[in-house]
Amino acid sequence: MGPSPRAVAAALLLLAGGTLTASAYARRVVADGVQRYGRLDLLVANAGGYGLGTVGETSDDAWRESLDTNLNSAFVMIREALPHLVARGGSVVVVSSLAGLFAGPGVAGYVTTKHALIGLTRSLARDYGRRGVRVNALCPGWVRTPMADEEMDELGAARGLDREAAYRLVTRDTPLGRPATPEEIAGIVAFLLSDDSAAMTGSVVTADSGASATDLPTIAFADYSAELP
Repeated sequence: MGPSPRAVAAALLLLAGGTLTASAYARRVVADGVQRYGRLDLLVANAGGYGLGTVGETSDDAWRESLDTNLNSAFVMIREALPHLVARGGSVVVVSSLAGLFAGPGVAGYVTTKHALIGLTRSLARDYGRRGVRVNALCPGWVRTPMADEEMDELGAARGLDREAAYRLVTRDTPLGRPATPEEIAGIVAFLLSDDSAAMTGSVVTADSGASATDLPTIAFADYSAELP
């Protein structure tokens, strides 16, 4: 049994985007959702995007911006929604990233905060499971989004490739060999919110085209071996 349309609407209202660091703003969003729909039993924490640069390149302001956007926004929104989630036996999906499991180059703030979201997920699952609230984390890899399109365009410009070729390049070593679509990620979110995943909490689900299942040193060896005379 999936979530009701009303519950889904309430969850969508709370999709995190922009600067959601202020507790007062989070309280207002939660109150507006409950007033509009009469209940709040689902929440998706989906803010993110800042944290570029190595540690040595990251200023105090940039570090705070990464924490606010990627981590603090999820924390304050979930905290303000918790009384309603407990009352309804609700479900939360925290959108982390493949960067929450592994470190990419030159994205120290992003990697750190996305790792922290998994810790937040597990803490919530541990503390609120007996109160009827389930909390799971989702870690997408490359997904066709406007932000990813911009990154592919930058990569393509540097390599002389169009956007589609750039997507093929960054996913060539994954088992599926392609990025996910937003609709595919939304389907996984809907599953994690629904009663179909009733036995799951504190779980970390990857949706990365199989990237985390690959052996990168072996791929590198195979690529190198193929170039040998």
